[in-house]
Amino acid sequence: MKINNVPIDLLLPSMLEATGMVLKIFFFTILFAVPLGFLVALGRRSKCVLISGPIRVYQLIFRGTPLMLQLIFFMYAPYYLFDFSFGRFEACILAFVINYAAYFGEIFRGGIDSIPAGQFEAAKVLGYSKVQTFFHIILPQVAKCVTPAMGNELMTLVKDTSLAQVISVSELFNVAFNAGSRYFSTVPIIIAGIFYLIMNTIVEMTFKSLEKRLKYGGR
Repeated sequence: MKINNVPIDLLLPSMLEATGMVLKIFFFTILFAVPLGFLVALGRRSKCVLISGPIRVYQLIFRGTPLMLQLIFFMYAPYYLFDFSFGRFEACILAFVINYAAYFGEIFRGGIDSIPAGQFEAAKVLGYSKVQTFFHIILPQVAKCVTPAMGNELMTLVKDTSLAQVISVSELFNVAFNAGSRYFSTVPIIIAGIFYLIMNTIVEMTFKSLEKRLKYGGR
């Protein structure tokens, strides 16, 4: 079947395969960036300047410079600085994880700061340790507070995977763009847009469902 001279039956399998790469980048980023983001949030809240200071600088750099530039840096800078290179996929994941951990850290910090100080004091009076207070009292409330922001950030992540093409990682947009150039047609780009829309619809529905589950206590 052809649409505007584009053989859809030949194009779709390659685009589906490229979508697999999008999902790999998406899930690996979540797997490593979420726990790293929690550590960033805790470090950012530290009263020790030797901890909070460098984390502030890290967040400023990675939130203040383009992800595209960071991808190029992790792909090529190690060779010139340390005489070794990451593979393209590894450089891609490293850039995405470090970039998104900076954003997640700020989201989590805001969630923790939104918890009234009285709850920390009450937990202390009841004999809870700091670890027990965090995991049993603070973390469930933080999860509830940050869910909308995290959903929004993960929808952005789906779209940002298209930037992996700058270091020649063969993801969905890269395949669609090359096909569009080959067939002189915008059809592959439109199909890619539909693929991204479907993935982000799934993300949105997942987080809407999660929000409903976390809606307890009237807040």
